[in-house]
Amino acid sequence: MYKALVVDKPAEGYRCALAELDESQLPEGDVTVRVEWSTINFKDGLAITGKSPVVRKFPLTPGIDFAGTVEASTHAEFNAGDRVVLNGWGVGEGHSGGLAQKARVKGEWLIPLPAAFTTRQAMAIGTAGYTAMLCIQALERHGVAPEQGEVLVTGASGGVGSVAIALLAKRGFRVVASTGKLAESDYLMRLGASEVIDRATLSAPGKPLARERWAGVVDSVGSHTLANACAAAKYGGAVAACGLAGGMDFPASVAPFILRGVTLYGIDSVMAPKAKRLAAWNALAADLDPIKLDAMTHEISLADALAAGADILAGKVRGRLVVDVNR
Repeated sequence: MYKALVVDKPAEGYRCALAELDESQLPEGDVTVRVEWSTINFKDGLAITGKSPVVRKFPLTPGIDFAGTVEASTHAEFNAGDRVVLNGWGVGEGHSGGLAQKARVKGEWLIPLPAAFTTRQAMAIGTAGYTAMLCIQALERHGVAPEQGEVLVTGASGGVGSVAIALLAKRGFRVVASTGKLAESDYLMRLGASEVIDRATLSAPGKPLARERWAGVVDSVGSHTLANACAAAKYGGAVAACGLAGGMDFPASVAPFILRGVTLYGIDSVMAPKAKRLAAWNALAADLDPIKLDAMTHEISLADALAAGADILAGKVRGRLVVDVNR
């Protein structure tokens, strides 16, 4: 038997609860993992609360991330005792995921845990941190460099934003953090932000073109915030969009793209190929300060994850939540 959160949709309505399951209830897969740590991302909040139809199969265990130790494997790349990480691949949406003490998945979805990290640290990073690195790598491939000017990070006090600030500061960028929680300014400055601005300056409808300011942008908000970030990007600048906390719409003009040559990069972490995942995780192992990672991390139990799902949607979570599935 193992403990897990289970989402179901009986006649009386959507629900998520802590349950004990038999191992025979694990889904199909060629690798069984003893999960040690999971985490709560924005998408997990949607799955736990049912606020958006991200779960496509019932009953199902949510959790798009986990880290742990292989218990059994028929996959050529993994053996019992290997430490592994999973991010995305539809796990926690159409395939039972990481908010449980055990998981069974396809081996092709796993990557080896980088030696630099414990399983807890891997989940302190999670999909949020891995996505932040994908965004930064996209900006760097574009040629964005510190000497070209400021980089804007929106949703700065969230998981993607917190990790992005720490990574960009390590690379020498002047980072401007946009947040709706100005009380968290000291926290953001400790992570490496040079300036903190109120998200209200970006979240209202704006002009098709604004004064050029940003050499690059990491955006996890979408909607008007993304449109305004593009409008204020410098000539030849780049914007990496990876989230929709503010909405799925993009009420923008073509002006920044055809008059300033701005490039908008869409960042997908769910189906990214293995080579890209490994490159991102190797870069995280080399560049992410463990002290800053610890400063942005808060630990909760598996039972606590039920309330945390609603909290992350309400914007009440700072940084990263790690879930001790055995507590």
